[in-house]
Amino acid sequence: MAKTVLMQGNEAAVEGALAAGMRFFAGYPITPSTEIAEACALRLPQEGGKFIQMEDELASIAAVLGASAAGMKAMTATSGPGFSLMQENIGYGAMAEIPCVIIDVQRAGPSTGLPTSPSQGDYMQAKWGTHGDHPVIALSPATVLECYTLIVRAFNLAEKYRTPVIFLMDEIVGHMREGIELPDPNRLIINHRKMSFHDGANKQCYYVPEGKYVPAMKPFGQGERYNITGLAHDESGFPVNSSEIAGKLITRLLDKVEKNVDDITRVEEYAMDDAETAVVCFGGTTRAVMDAVLAARADGKKVGMFRPITVWPFPEKQLLARLPQLKRILMVEHNHGQMLLEVQRTVGGTLPVDFLGRVDGTVISPSDILAKLNETEGQSHAE
Repeated sequence: MAKTVLMQGNEAAVEGALAAGMRFFAGYPITPSTEIAEACALRLPQEGGKFIQMEDELASIAAVLGASAAGMKAMTATSGPGFSLMQENIGYGAMAEIPCVIIDVQRAGPSTGLPTSPSQGDYMQAKWGTHGDHPVIALSPATVLECYTLIVRAFNLAEKYRTPVIFLMDEIVGHMREGIELPDPNRLIINHRKMSFHDGANKQCYYVPEGKYVPAMKPFGQGERYNITGLAHDESGFPVNSSEIAGKLITRLLDKVEKNVDDITRVEEYAMDDAETAVVCFGGTTRAVMDAVLAARADGKKVGMFRPITVWPFPEKQLLARLPQLKRILMVEHNHGQMLLEVQRTVGGTLPVDFLGRVDGTVISPSDILAKLNETEGQSHAE
């Protein structure tokens, strides 16, 4: 049954994860994500799950990968400095195809930076933080309700594509409280990883039929033994030095995301049907952008909002579909211009792309966005 509650974004993410079937959390407290660990410590025992406070973030992600390999839906949560420490094992999870969800509640950096201040400075780290070419799925909620519903989707994608999924929150959303109506958990669509059963000593645990991308695997330890490694490996999971096998493996890992972008990517559009200027944003900047769009519309300007919900892979197909009607784009984000690079790459110089960012730990207001829109409109008339 649906119920109305007053809830913080961090708390909603925990409730959504539980609804998705998360029963293991390993983590280390760090502002502004600490409420997630606290809520998991309370709620997981009530749901028959396990909470472990680890000694650091390196151990946290390792424990999560181990729990997931053994068959449990597992999650950790951190912020920028801890997210950096997790990167090597995120790559391990991508190579070994171990599904899990990593919440990064972003804060101002670099280093320890401004621990309680808003930022979206981990956007590129979510894509390129670990080394090598690897599959990446990252989602970014903009409301407390989305912290619940979208983390369910994060677990569904992790299980479907057997890969770590980054839940890229930010301090604004994580610490925001609002009254929301939680959906009935019994009506949620929940995905579970595909299982397979192999006989024989040399089990083909990473076997994938031709034209498919995701192996079906039985949880490690449930009556079968097989090899799990971060090295390039064959279908039995054992390391190989064959460039042919390694190339085929890495290509398949990339293809399971790249060939399924239509299933993975989601965007939110507001007032875009007749928009001539698109304001692009994600996560915690969304509310300010929405207010600015409403004010611009009231002033007779054809302005709309384009928000990637799936921030990796970047939804370039959806943005490209809007380009023929647009005269200008304004990118608004709490960093020095990270998603801006993806917007510019997608647009390819076909129209002007302006930027409004902030790196001082303060928020971007609707009036800031309106002022930038007026400034760029003046430049357009001058041109």
